[in-house]
Amino acid sequence: MKGQVKWLADATFVAESENGHTVTIDGSPAKGGMRPMEMVLLGVGGCTSFDVMSILKKSRQPVTGCVAQLEAQRADAVPSVFTSIHIHFIVTGKDLKESQVKRAVELSAEKYCSASIMLRQGGVEVTHDYELVEAENE
Repeated sequence: MKGQVKWLADATFVAESENGHTVTIDGSPAKGGMRPMEMVLLGVGGCTSFDVMSILKKSRQPVTGCVAQLEAQRADAVPSVFTSIHIHFIVTGKDLKESQVKRAVELSAEKYCSASIMLRQGGVEVTHDYELVEAENE
């Protein structure tokens, strides 16, 4: 995996993945870019969401929506590392089996999500929970 981060001005950078995708990084929320630690948090959310949806699709669950709400706490001292991250999944579908959703969340947390497992090994407490929402009839 490769990428590059190019300085633009002040505390503004543009990050580019080896696939050509770009995102603006900025040290100041007022400038409109994403802060680096926000990117780390959202990367964890994307990684675990990818796993959960992949597992649910393989188990043929009729998922129509999945949102991972993320909340992180950071140390007060410098470096202001994450001390804890909580991921709350809201999974929507028709007649979803709770046991399958629980299994998908647990497998992601314990076996598949490289980002959250890496942070956990670095001392971050990473927790997960979920709720099921019954899809409306269309």
